Amino acid sequence: MTALRIRDVRLIVAAVGISAFGDMLLWLPLALHLQAMTGSPIAVSAMFLALFGPVALLGGVAGRLADRFENRRLLLVVSAAQAVAVGAMALLTGSLAAILALTAVVGVGAAIAQPAEFSLVPVAAGGRRLSEVNGLVESARYLGMTIGPLAGGALVAAGAVELALLLDGATFAAVAISAALLHARRKPERAAGDSGRAREGFAVLAADPVLRIALPTAVGALVFFSMSITAEVFYVKDVLGASATAFGVLGTCWFGGMVFGAVALARRVPAGALAVAALAAIAVQGLGIAGAAAGGLLSVAFAGFTLGGVAHGVKNVLLRTLIHERVPDALRGRAFAAYNAARNAAELGALGAGGVLVGAIGARPALLIAGLVPLTIGVVALLLLTPHSPIRRPAHVLDDA
Repeated sequence: MTALRIRDVRLIVAAVGISAFGDMLLWLPLALHLQAMTGSPIAVSAMFLALFGPVALLGGVAGRLADRFENRRLLLVVSAAQAVAVGAMALLTGSLAAILALTAVVGVGAAIAQPAEFSLVPVAAGGRRLSEVNGLVESARYLGMTIGPLAGGALVAAGAVELALLLDGATFAAVAISAALLHARRKPERAAGDSGRAREGFAVLAADPVLRIALPTAVGALVFFSMSITAEVFYVKDVLGASATAFGVLGTCWFGGMVFGAVALARRVPAGALAVAALAAIAVQGLGIAGAAAGGLLSVAFAGFTLGGVAHGVKNVLLRTLIHERVPDALRGRAFAAYNAARNAAELGALGAGGVLVGAIGARPALLIAGLVPLTIGVVALLLLTPHSPIRRPAHVLDDA
């Protein structure tokens, strides 16, 4: 692996971590600020929809842009626009309409930037194993997601919402600078039979015998995994009678497990076993959550969430790698955007359904369901997966000029 490729991988990993930190730094202060300013849960919900909705709604458009324009430049321009939007938000914190409009701009930027960043990874990695590079990318994302809320909460507690927004704007500027420094280039050429339409992303995923099993299984499981987010706090506080500190430790167990799974385990999976290992990880993730609920003890919950987090980290890395390795380069942006849109739509719907489920049957049964259903569909998907699906090796595009 050349020095330039190593440098590009480091730049992408750093950009992903900084971006995740900035995302978490944005939504927590905004949610708290809107709650204090308006006292309206509808306003807070509208902010979340403006921020996360575009990723689900604009997947086709975003993927088409990633497969039409040079990705490094696309990432640079979009990140710079997001930096400007958040900077303007810091000056307009008294206007609900301005906050929602500018948050939507940031959300649209995220919808476009994510498939561009994803599609640049194989170009930057070159001959390096994609599962190893994707493990670094996912770990950087998890680290940013862990630190961001802590920093955002501290800034809000200090009465520095504007400072939090300006710092978030700086993270987008840092991502734009990282993109400007990249040597890797990806300007996809349209393949024979490719109409150039956004729907080709869904079509290529559905046509692949492995992806059409693995990805719907992951999205279906995610619906129930995301429902557990609402149940967890009630389970720890009301059922186990534990403290807020214990709930924080539970989250640390999950995120720590994710980092370990992404960095230490995913890269050890043989190339021919990626799909099997990803589906097994979905089942194990469900087992960890179900075990945490069934145990009825805080120590068992810690163990179950650690196991689930490890499986989650492995699963995310392997699914990214499967898309990288089984989808032709010219369609990679649309393919990832299609999967990303389905995944985010599942999460948005599940967050609301989780509250309804907990209210209807209680936290412990809801947490059991959130684990047992993914465990079941993961096992069923393993039984359906055919072992006779060779990996396609797409050519990587690199402009050395």
